Amino acid sequence: MEIESKEKIRILYVDDEENNLQAFKATFRREFKIFVGISAKEGEEILAREPIDIIITDQRMPEKTGVEFLESIIPNYPEPIRILLTGYTDIQAVIDSINKGQVYHYLTKPWEEDYLRTVIKNAFEVYSLRRENERLTKALIKSNEQLEFLLRQNLLS
Repeated sequence: MEIESKEKIRILYVDDEENNLQAFKATFRREFKIFVGISAKEGEEILAREPIDIIITDQRMPEKTGVEFLESIIPNYPEPIRILLTGYTDIQAVIDSINKGQVYHYLTKPWEEDYLRTVIKNAFEVYSLRRENERLTKALIKSNEQLEFLLRQNLLS
């Protein structure tokens, strides 16, 4: 019997409404490793101490909007895939989220469990492919450097 060694997808969900955080955690905690923050500041604190694969944030929050939060963390945390949730259809928020916050997917509240699960799994696939691409690129650069070194050695002898 083969033991499943895959780690759970690590998700940070930021929303200023406690009941949304609890509902999300209750719904997805068995499948994913869930971290929740009640504010952008708390989200940033979690990012500083936990490796996160996917960030889901509400758009309308008191201190910072979801787009502002996502935009502010890009320099320090460019890797996680970003998903924006909102209870309102605000076309400017959609445009800003894509342009400024590098958002992978935009969802309206209330979220539908199966659809959100599919979005999370697809987002993680994109995340995994990006990581693998980065790993392969680094390996290729290292191989090229080794080949250049060997070529120089042969030219000098």
